[in-house]
Amino acid sequence: MSTTELAPAFFLALIVILVVCRLVGWALRGLGQPPVVGEMIAGVVLGPSVLGLLAPGVEAAVFGQQVRPVLYVVGQIGLVVFMFKAGYEFRTDRMRQVARPAAVISSAGMLVPLVLGLLLAFVANGHVPLFPDNVSFAVSASFFGVTLAITAFPMLARIITERGLSGTRFGSVALACGALDDAVAWVLLAAVLSLRAGSAGPVAIAVGGALVLAAGLIGMAGVRARASAMAERLAPDRLLLVVVVALFLFAWYTDKIGLYAVFGAFSLGVAVPRTAAVDRVVTTITPVATVFLPLFFTYSGLNTDFGLLVAPAVLLFTVAALVAAVVGKLGACWAGARLTGESRPVAVRVGILMNARGLMQLIAINVGLSAGIVTPALFSVLVVIALVTTVMATPLLSWQDRRERRRETPAPTTGRADAVA
Repeated sequence: MSTTELAPAFFLALIVILVVCRLVGWALRGLGQPPVVGEMIAGVVLGPSVLGLLAPGVEAAVFGQQVRPVLYVVGQIGLVVFMFKAGYEFRTDRMRQVARPAAVISSAGMLVPLVLGLLLAFVANGHVPLFPDNVSFAVSASFFGVTLAITAFPMLARIITERGLSGTRFGSVALACGALDDAVAWVLLAAVLSLRAGSAGPVAIAVGGALVLAAGLIGMAGVRARASAMAERLAPDRLLLVVVVALFLFAWYTDKIGLYAVFGAFSLGVAVPRTAAVDRVVTTITPVATVFLPLFFTYSGLNTDFGLLVAPAVLLFTVAALVAAVVGKLGACWAGARLTGESRPVAVRVGILMNARGLMQLIAINVGLSAGIVTPALFSVLVVIALVTTVMATPLLSWQDRRERRRETPAPTTGRADAVA
């Protein structure tokens, strides 16, 4: 396919993706699911699990092998812009108030599913054909454990924002925990890639690069007042250019040090000054995420084949992995919250929100797939976990809300009691 033929092929794929994502999102809206969940499911629908099964010729024609790299790259643009906006909306002032419980909860929510993942991989090794033969089992097991420990911070932030929970205690705790989880998870992922390479280089670069990034962000915080004044003086088109260049510079840097582009985009979003001019820039670039983010989910869906899970051993492993993921994350975060003195309702909600893997797990397993650590079958298992744990979040939160309302509603008095009174 020539370059001139690739452009119309990409346009057709983009049209199909946007229409299907909108239709699936509309269908799930009645179930209270956020739009991103619809985009995740739509990505699977357009892959070999549904479209490839029902109309393999259509899937091959619309999403040919030469179109897929373009979908990935353009999807990364939408992903970076989405994470920048999530960082811009993140309130760092609330993190200081919940730093101690967040550290405990995040540690429990990382350690327990990581250990459960390692144990499950050890038990399954040799019995379930999921791990690549040319990769050390220690690398595969470690990667599997890390992916179970990940929390979908962008998804968590979206759910909290859309439900108006940003000012609540559990919303603030969950946001702080999610941010800590993702930062630690990407360092752990870099460590796994170091094991794969047989060198300490990747993890050393990741840790050293993260320290440099932290120093740069602290420096930006020190000149925020001056930057705010400068942002207000710049012409809108120049400010837009400055923000976009800075955004992709941060994304490039964190990608090169092994922390992935989304971490740099989120970090910049947290650091930039909050002014009316910057607000307008964020509003201007938000449609980029709306249009291009679904391409990332579709790319993940094109690598997902649920037909690989029908073997009894693989299906049993999938169920066991899902149970380990939910118990390890939701249960551990609930227990950690209770240990730090949080009330039972706050602890339950924090556990529910932290259990969602969604976007971040999809990113991690795509990294693993490109590095040769993940087989197509294991990739599909992890997509199931990402989907189920994310879809669970909103119904469980609604169930918890109804449960508390019933507890708060006073019991009706009987007629006999009224007569006695």
